[in-house]
Amino acid sequence: MDFKYLAKLLQDYKENKRNLNDVLKELKKLPYENLDFARVDHHRTLRQGFPEVIFCQGKTAEQVVKIFQSLAPYHRNILGTRASRNVFEAVKANYPEAEYHETAKIVSLTLEEVKKSSRRILVITAGTADIPVAEEAAVTAEIMGHSVKKIYDVGVAGIHRLLEHWTEMQSAAVIIVAAGMDGALPSVVGGLVDVPVIAVPTSIGYGANFKGLSALLAMLNSCAPGIGVVNIDNGFGAAALADTIIRSGLKAGGNLEAD
Repeated sequence: MDFKYLAKLLQDYKENKRNLNDVLKELKKLPYENLDFARVDHHRTLRQGFPEVIFCQGKTAEQVVKIFQSLAPYHRNILGTRASRNVFEAVKANYPEAEYHETAKIVSLTLEEVKKSSRRILVITAGTADIPVAEEAAVTAEIMGHSVKKIYDVGVAGIHRLLEHWTEMQSAAVIIVAAGMDGALPSVVGGLVDVPVIAVPTSIGYGANFKGLSALLAMLNSCAPGIGVVNIDNGFGAAALADTIIRSGLKAGGNLEAD
């Protein structure tokens, strides 16, 4: 439940449009609603600014739909990550407005227009093969209300491709960098800018890459300051961290606005 929903609930009670029992019944769903197979955290919007996101991998289509049905009455915008097309079709059968972001493997339900922040998140990939992870980050950030700029395939094997985008890097509030192979790109970007850089190791690479482990270790060992590292292939986690950084900056009165 978000502030808007709770405010309307209390206003309806004040104006005698809803009785006390109705209000108490709704409030019982805070902090969570028990669906037996899942405990849906309706309180998360109040704590963290965005509803609980559904991790669809490992869940049946029916389970995902039931979680959507639990969230939809109280949250206008809902996100499901690691979603197959089969899961999307099941959600869309119940919510025709649902969208499927194929590359990102995200199902989104946007029932309220998202007001975009002027504070831009820049999403960069080292290679084309890193794009699915980057798209998960980009789509998540956009649905959370951020302006996103994407720059793909500018890895260290041809560093001149990155330097061409100097202006975009300098004007970003937060930069997300997805890279597999040697995982070197976040260090390069981190050495060029004065804003937070979120490094996302991807599982792209040959055998010694160990499905992203070598890239993860390289990013953790970066000598460039100001770099935070999320888990392998975790584009969603990178976007959520970027969202937290920007919102924290706004609360503190910081200047994170893009030029």
